[in-house]
Amino acid sequence: MAIPIPSRYLFIDGEWREPTKKNRIPIVNPSTEETIGDIPAATAEDVELAVAAARTAFKRNAGKDWASASGAHRAKYLRAISSKITEKKDMLSKLECLDCGKPYDEATWDIDDVAACFEYYAGLAEALDAKQNAPITLPMEQFKCYVLRQPIGVVGLITPWNYPLLMATWKVAPALAAGCAVILKPSELASVTCLELAQICIEVGLPPGILNILTGLGAEAGAPIAAHPDVDKVSFTGSSATGSKIMSSAAQLVKPVTLELGGKSPILVFEDVDLDKAAEWTAFGCFWTNGQICSATSRLLVHESIAAAFLDRLVKWCKNIKISDPFEEGCRLGPVVSKGQYDKVMKFISTAKSEGATVLCGGSRPEHLKTGYFIEPTIISDVTTSMQIWRDEVFGPVLCVKTFSSEDEAMELANDSQYGLGAAVISNDLERCDRVTKALQAGIVWVNCSQPCFCQAPWGGTKRSGFGRELGEWGIENYLNVKQVTQYVSSDPWGWYQSPSKL
Repeated sequence: MAIPIPSRYLFIDGEWREPTKKNRIPIVNPSTEETIGDIPAATAEDVELAVAAARTAFKRNAGKDWASASGAHRAKYLRAISSKITEKKDMLSKLECLDCGKPYDEATWDIDDVAACFEYYAGLAEALDAKQNAPITLPMEQFKCYVLRQPIGVVGLITPWNYPLLMATWKVAPALAAGCAVILKPSELASVTCLELAQICIEVGLPPGILNILTGLGAEAGAPIAAHPDVDKVSFTGSSATGSKIMSSAAQLVKPVTLELGGKSPILVFEDVDLDKAAEWTAFGCFWTNGQICSATSRLLVHESIAAAFLDRLVKWCKNIKISDPFEEGCRLGPVVSKGQYDKVMKFISTAKSEGATVLCGGSRPEHLKTGYFIEPTIISDVTTSMQIWRDEVFGPVLCVKTFSSEDEAMELANDSQYGLGAAVISNDLERCDRVTKALQAGIVWVNCSQPCFCQAPWGGTKRSGFGRELGEWGIENYLNVKQVTQYVSSDPWGWYQSPSKL
């Protein structure tokens, strides 16, 4: 089912351009460890070209320029992009499998979500027209006041490799809907489908310079975008360490940022659950996307009265997960994205064992897969709260377990984390679910499930998981400036000072 990787250049000002330094980065298929192509490697010189193109496109004054055009005008392009993505769904899905190891069935879901996200923000672009000049009721009749929502300008969007095109779309679609000009820098570990988005933009006739796509290393391409004085905002999804650097860089220019960073999300399983339903959601919450999800519910807190039975059931579920080449029918767990990530995850597991934890299942490469960066679904028990495996984000198919005896203890353990992205609670007692939901320190809480995500609902975290919200109406507001306009409408003079004519 594999297809050739298209050879592309950087996408700047509506054209394919070879990187200034002509460097390229190899693409390694994580399922086979084979080099299957390469991508262009942008540097600061290319960032300068892209920023200039975006700035020109944003300021262009030709009657129907992007920034001042109606939302309905921009919506036509977003819908055309959505349609093209649906048309190319199979190709895009296969490219993601080859590029980042995502199971094919999962990749097709992601591409469906990409198309739906562009369609959704087309609708919000149209809705912006109705919000313009929205009146505000004032306590003084001599004045009238209204609000303008205007695009923030040129925005730099830096995205991760676990959902290559979908995470890019979460930022690109609302930014375009708002009327911004965009520079997208996807992860060097998975950029192929983002470059295909550039090809789609050519095919639908998106005005030049409105979307520019630079692939390359973070230090060479991402950092210059974040620090550029003509980039008005940066939105970043990735590690907390990199997010801190971007925030520091943007702070030098008092530049707004949106950060969606790491997580170590808890899943709380109470004693009244159906063991099989809870076990499947627990497995899905941690092992979906090969365990590489910032919101993965990778800390299992299970009531001590059912812990033995539940873990026995959970291990059986995990051993039944099909681990294979992503293109094999029924694959539910593929490889992690790279050799570096594989080594990092395996180091987490070995450190946990050396600290006294117990590996209940998994913890190594599957015996039937001799090549590729595959790691079995891994469950680790006998964990203390001081262990690295409990406190730090693994970003791989590893679940660690602790028990609790009371709701209060469960909440204390759940909230004892530097992160606050996601959390889940599994219980048949809906009143308890409501209490726990309100008490959890997280930006996203799932009740009797884990990981469902819809583009209509806000996404983001608290604490060191970042700040700001993507998706829904919150997503488009990220890229808008709100301007108050107040007008004096009375025919009478203001009368605060004595008129010179009466002196």
